[in-house]
Amino acid sequence: QVQLVESGGGLVQPGGSLRLSCAASGTIFSINDMGWYRQAPGKERELVATISSGGGTNYANAVVGRFTISRDNAKNTVYLQMNSLKPEDTAVYYCKAMIVGLTRTRRDYWGQGTQVTVSS
Repeated sequence: QVQLVESGGGLVQPGGSLRLSCAASGTIFSINDMGWYRQAPGKERELVATISSGGGTNYANAVVGRFTISRDNAKNTVYLQMNSLKPEDTAVYYCKAMIVGLTRTRRDYWGQGTQVTVSS
């Protein structure tokens, strides 16, 4: 019943910006941590940034100072503002949320992934 829907990916030139959004829908009792992960071909999925229900954030070293994660609890939405993009940021970006739904248990839900390509 719970699903995460991402938007905002695309093609951008080096130095450009993109803003990703991920909205959770369904029967939701609570949302705890939310985050963004990315996976490039041939590489494992890696953490990009996380944000707690209280607003505490954590970033991968590779994106510190360039990416900003935020959330709107009223909209059950998490965002990733990506500035000063580099070719090495190219990957499929996945939204993750720790959610208590109809099962009354806490589990991770994942979005479908959105492609971000940084190229000139």
